[in-house]
Amino acid sequence: MLILLLGLFCTAAAAPLIIRLCGRAGFGLLALVPLAGFIWVLQLFVEKRFAAGALEQRIEWMPAAHLDIELRLDPLAGLFSLIILGVGALVLFYCWGYFTPADGAAPRRRLEMFASQMVAFAAAMFGLVISDNFLLMYVFWEVTSLLSFLLVSYYGERASSRRAAQQALMVTTLGGLAMLIGIIGFGRQSGVWTFSGIASLQADIATTPYIAWSVCLVLAGALSKSAIAPAHFWLPGAMAAPTPVSAYLHSAAMVKAGIYLVARLSPEVHTVPAWHIVVIPLGLFTMLLGGWMALKQRDLKLILAYGTVSQLGFITSVVAIGSREALQAGLALTFAHSLFKATLFMVVGAIDHASGTRDIGKLSGLGRRQPVLALIAGVSALSMAGLPPLLGFVAKEATLETVLHEELLTGMPRNMMLVAVVLGSILTMAYALRFLWGAFATKGTEGPSTAVKKMHHVGPALWVPPAVLTALTIFLGAQPAPLSNGLTQHLDPIFGEGSALKLWHGWTLPLGISAFIIVAGCLMHWQRGLVAAAQFDTPALGNADDAYDATLARLRRASLRITAQTQRGSLQFNLTTIFVCLILLVMAALVGGDLTDVRMHVADNPWQAIAAVLMMAAAIAATAMHNRLSAVLVVGISGYALSFIFALHGAPDLALTQLLVETIIVVLFMLVLRKMPANVEWRQGPEMNRLRAWLSVAVGLTVSVAGMFAINARTAAPISEYMPKLAKEIGHGANTVNVLLVDIRAWDTFGEVTVLVIAATGVASLIYRTQSFTRSSRRPTLRAVGRRWLAVGSESEQRQNRSLMIDVITRLLFPSMMALSLYFFFAGHNAPGGGFAGGLVASLAFTLRYLAGGREELEEALPIDAARLLGAGLLTSSVSVIVPLLLGQPPLTTAYTKLEVPFLGAVSLPSALIFDAGVYIIVVGLTMHILTSLGGKLDEEEEARKQRARDRKRSLQLQMRHQAGRKPTNAPAQATASTATATTSTGKETS
Repeated sequence: MLILLLGLFCTAAAAPLIIRLCGRAGFGLLALVPLAGFIWVLQLFVEKRFAAGALEQRIEWMPAAHLDIELRLDPLAGLFSLIILGVGALVLFYCWGYFTPADGAAPRRRLEMFASQMVAFAAAMFGLVISDNFLLMYVFWEVTSLLSFLLVSYYGERASSRRAAQQALMVTTLGGLAMLIGIIGFGRQSGVWTFSGIASLQADIATTPYIAWSVCLVLAGALSKSAIAPAHFWLPGAMAAPTPVSAYLHSAAMVKAGIYLVARLSPEVHTVPAWHIVVIPLGLFTMLLGGWMALKQRDLKLILAYGTVSQLGFITSVVAIGSREALQAGLALTFAHSLFKATLFMVVGAIDHASGTRDIGKLSGLGRRQPVLALIAGVSALSMAGLPPLLGFVAKEATLETVLHEELLTGMPRNMMLVAVVLGSILTMAYALRFLWGAFATKGTEGPSTAVKKMHHVGPALWVPPAVLTALTIFLGAQPAPLSNGLTQHLDPIFGEGSALKLWHGWTLPLGISAFIIVAGCLMHWQRGLVAAAQFDTPALGNADDAYDATLARLRRASLRITAQTQRGSLQFNLTTIFVCLILLVMAALVGGDLTDVRMHVADNPWQAIAAVLMMAAAIAATAMHNRLSAVLVVGISGYALSFIFALHGAPDLALTQLLVETIIVVLFMLVLRKMPANVEWRQGPEMNRLRAWLSVAVGLTVSVAGMFAINARTAAPISEYMPKLAKEIGHGANTVNVLLVDIRAWDTFGEVTVLVIAATGVASLIYRTQSFTRSSRRPTLRAVGRRWLAVGSESEQRQNRSLMIDVITRLLFPSMMALSLYFFFAGHNAPGGGFAGGLVASLAFTLRYLAGGREELEEALPIDAARLLGAGLLTSSVSVIVPLLLGQPPLTTAYTKLEVPFLGAVSLPSALIFDAGVYIIVVGLTMHILTSLGGKLDEEEEARKQRARDRKRSLQLQMRHQAGRKPTNAPAQATASTATATTSTGKETS
């Protein structure tokens, strides 16, 4: 089970390479993995392995937060896995014929990512149904929403695709957030965090506090995922996706996630009063709404989309009843729907692929031209309509029998549900006939339409997958025993033995109702003109899609108003608001608390007081500085004094890191400030300065008092007392801070370095804007010739007016700094240092090369794309996360060994050194990204601007010489005046 899940994700990771090497045929190879999973799960049912219990795997991870990885493959998860893996394999094979050969690099890259996302979606759906832990299931739930967004936006250049993807993501994610709140509420109130544990609450679940609210929030996620009204509108919009996506995500897999969750919960949770009241009415209303909307569509895909909405409402309302017969009928409907709806979508894709249109007004005579497609679509559409002897008929008969005799539905609820099911089934029959008529009928014309005449051949890859599903529809309709046996393996352990699915129940009332449904649906299709006249041009109940747009517009206007009130473009106003709130809230909390037993120790020695005085003097001086660079240097003094205080308190690691960070921040400030005026031109009046001074005093006093009370609020021994021992025992290191970062709390560090990568990419994006900031990489080599202190030549020296002293100092310091950075890196486990400190020292070394020789020198120092460095560092750190999992250990588990090295003695080698190496590379990559963007890119733009100014000046001079040649009498005076003007203009520009 876990192997299959990891295999699917690994296949998704390898999919781009497979498509790149094999082209579209790679989809056939990718289909083998879900096909193998389908065969394995099917074998479990055939051998009745579930009779001995569900397959379970559990990996303990943060049990206090209920985040253990608990997987459970029981018959219900197995049934949905058959749909996910079986239909997924066929859809991947269908992609082989659906996509045209790539005519360029961009389509090929897009197809590579599409293949990866499709396989990843199958993996995420499989992980969703086998997750026993609520929170783990929610993780996979949101992953499917994200992958759906990526797949729907396949044609990203189209506004319709982007809007449909955003709409689907927002609706399903909003429902998912509501579901997360419901899951947490359910778990906290009941104490149960797994699906398998709900059975223990069956007697008391209805009396659990706040259970109705939790259940309703969980249902919000389930119903929005399955496109149940009022969240039904996102599914038709998602038809902007390629047809394989519609055939898989929006008919067989993703929309079944909500049905799966309802089916999983209904046997126990249906006793909660809010359950039936919420699910069944919404499901039946969606069935009627979707069926009625399908009858007015002219796009074949939209007919099927609204039909899918209708069928999902039907299935959800039946499954939500919660009895054995209802679940059996609902799951049979689920299987039947996956088979016939995926088939019909693939048929529409084949029609669109061959003819270039899905408009029923442009299709005529297609049935004669493509009899195989017509036969496949006809069988599946009639199964959707519920005609015998197909699986759709078997499932619909079981549903009618259930509704007529269900004990959980008594009186009016049963009658209303029966009427709604019958009306919805009549609509289903009508739009099934409309689909067949619109796609394949001649529509009274003598010959085929233009689109049908020009259509090309439909290859086997386009009709074989739907033909396989159609054959299953026929086989399981005529012989429903195999499906019934799979359903009973799930139902019998919960409810006890009961009836099985049958094709023929005799001359019964459900059979008569089915006959009435067929006749009424045929009459509706026959009188389709009358039905069209009865439909409103504008929906009588309003348009949900327009309501969605209107809601977003109102939220956008509200956000603009709030932003206009709170963000006035004044940094001073914003900071004042923040500081005032800080003062009021913190002081109110302090006054309302216990102000007794306050102890305060000012300093241990005079050096700490001296450092504090320096910090205060630097802070006051910074407020009086008008020169920007001077203010930055003065603020840096505060940072250096703080590192001195860290050293005095016995924290050399913190002191070292603070010292290095402060130094590199000052350098980065200089890179920005060199492009700005040297002095601050705007001055405030004395009155405003006094107000700012009082505000700063109040903030300082508030923070000091709050810190004093926070220190005195400790009632237990600090955990830091145990850290040195833990560092020695767990991480085998004497440097507690470094072991804490790369071992004990390495997961936090991994998140932080990931944020560093994102921040570096963001900084570069701001500078480069829409330009690419990638560059070619090569192995660093010294390509300079002759006697030079630095790598760049004399041309750079003349252009930058470089100082010989700076060149010499850089030449001497750079190797020493790099050696020091490596020492910090290797020594950090037992002495001050580590990957972060070592990376900062290396970054300062490269920064020194840049300041000395400019961007050419930086290019020679490390000619590697900074993005590649960041990616390599993150990948290196990820190795420490993933490899322990493969060895059956928790992520980031550290191994340790010792080696005897000649002349050095015993050398400690913890595996955390690999993680620290990733941190080292990321810090260097971050600095290189900043230097190449804030430094090199700005230098390049400045040089280009100066060159344009020189070109304009040269052009003016040539123009003046030309004019002087034509007018020799006053040419000298004109040339002198023009030259002066050009010089003035150029001087202003280049100043």
